[in-house]
Amino acid sequence: MRSVVLRPTERCPRCQLPPRWCVCAGHREIACALQVDVLMHHRECHRPSSTGRLIQRTIPASRQHLWRRERQLAADEVRQPGRELWILHPHGEPLPAPPPPAAGVQILLLDGSWREASAMAQEVGGWGRRISLPMAGESRYWLRAQAEPGRFSTVEALLFLLNHFGLNEAHAALRLQFELHVYASLRSRGRKDDARDFLATSPIATECADLIAALESTRTRE
Repeated sequence: MRSVVLRPTERCPRCQLPPRWCVCAGHREIACALQVDVLMHHRECHRPSSTGRLIQRTIPASRQHLWRRERQLAADEVRQPGRELWILHPHGEPLPAPPPPAAGVQILLLDGSWREASAMAQEVGGWGRRISLPMAGESRYWLRAQAEPGRFSTVEALLFLLNHFGLNEAHAALRLQFELHVYASLRSRGRKDDARDFLATSPIATECADLIAALESTRTRE
């Protein structure tokens, strides 16, 4: 009997996609008045589909904190002086409207599966103001099945907040980066029909048409 060892998939070190679907040609860095921090479950940092990693590479001023149950973080490792810390939590208080100035707010996003995020929320829930987002509709995060309606990815929560704060330029730029990430990931998984349907309702169809055409051309030649 022959033993077969599977080789790990080669991936771009930045976008974490296989080279043939690398979207780094469309990478843009985004300035944001909000201070954005991501508390990432240690298992999530190894998942190429992670939108927490997407936030880190597109918003240079954002920060990532790795969470492990056996190594608890201190609040002062996360909180920044001069800003009010908002922790996104489904059982938090309603989102303030109108919002305060973005320059005075720090957002803590919990990145992991729903079970993992619940464990993290128990640890950090008292660090700041717990805020619930009134998000509705369907998630554009087609890479993972959502167990229940009304559940969204980490980056979609941030997109909602950027819109709420009126940070329109940052919102538009991050949405393009997110949708490129989803589209190329679908293609890299061989989900061609899903990718086509996703593209039909995505702004990247026009805003990133040249990049998508280049990706398809590369695929055709292989």
